[in-house]
Amino acid sequence: MDGLTDEQRLAFQEAFSLFDKNGDGCITMEELAAVTRSLGLDPSDQELNDMMSEVDTDGNGIIDFQEFLSLIARKMKDGDGDEELKEAFEVLDKDQNGFISPIELRTVMTNLGEKMTDEEVEQMIREADTDGDGQVNYDEFVLMMKNAERKISE
Repeated sequence: MDGLTDEQRLAFQEAFSLFDKNGDGCITMEELAAVTRSLGLDPSDQELNDMMSEVDTDGNGIIDFQEFLSLIARKMKDGDGDEELKEAFEVLDKDQNGFISPIELRTVMTNLGEKMTDEEVEQMIREADTDGDGQVNYDEFVLMMKNAERKISE
């Protein structure tokens, strides 16, 4: 067993389904490229190949859910996630003002093909927004991600 709660497994299944555009239970190179580009990143073919080979442990050219979970677990154990957190925050902070607003969150989720209600977006912001200003700053984002990481490794 991987030590994940049902809630964590469900959250990762939802993340996996954002990548798995056609719903066949596998992430292809094309799906990986589409999602990274929808996040505003522009990886080269070599970078995409590197990402794929890092995750595709059985070498069959696709990423299944178990390989996806394995990647998440490895990334969280590495502990060198500060740079990755900064990059993730910058992707979400579209106007680069140092805050993730509900509009920015909704835009990113829509780009990923995830339709969210206003209430769902507000709930995500509320959970991370410790100072109550209605948006998420970098410190709040890091705290939210570290808490998620702690829950995963429990």
